[in-house]
Amino acid sequence: MKREINLQESNRAEAFRLWMSSPMPMVTLVKTLDVSRLVKVGKKSGLKFTTLMCWCIGKAASQIEEFYTLPENGKLFQYDRLAINVIVNNKDGGINSCDIPFSDDIQQFNRDYLELTKQAANECKSSFLDDYMVIGTSAIIQTELDCMVNQYTDQFCNPMVMWGKYRKGLFKTTLPVSFQFHHVQMDGGHAARFLQRLQNEINNL
Repeated sequence: MKREINLQESNRAEAFRLWMSSPMPMVTLVKTLDVSRLVKVGKKSGLKFTTLMCWCIGKAASQIEEFYTLPENGKLFQYDRLAINVIVNNKDGGINSCDIPFSDDIQQFNRDYLELTKQAANECKSSFLDDYMVIGTSAIIQTELDCMVNQYTDQFCNPMVMWGKYRKGLFKTTLPVSFQFHHVQMDGGHAARFLQRLQNEINNL
């Protein structure tokens, strides 16, 4: 469900006043994660690396209150559910956008992920969940990347997690991750806490 927030009752009121009309309200933090556990679990379970990464993103975000709010069209909204957006290569050689509802149950999330991405690829149609606060992702795994910064459009204020190809080392596998967010939605401290929780969720998978 989605409802408008009364700014007088919100702890984001000052951030809204400062940043809502900013021509560039997005902030990007970059952190290198240890994804050794993710790679190991993927090999043992047969689940895709990207599926596991997206589930860990949702799990970490679900523990932070600010992820359930989002500025849209000059207003601030509250959500009670999260979804993860992925970009799908379709059968015609193009791409489509696909929203996956987040579930604490990783097997349920995996089933939804496989079904919805397959549908998007075969039908060449994007799918969106309007009543969910959606976290965008972009995985460009063709090469190793140090950082990614997304374009900004006022049509899309959602947080975005981006990464390239992971790096295999002698003792661990690492992955630089860029996290872009709207300053009305959260502050740098919230974003830093999310990135640390993301690392924790990967370690505890």
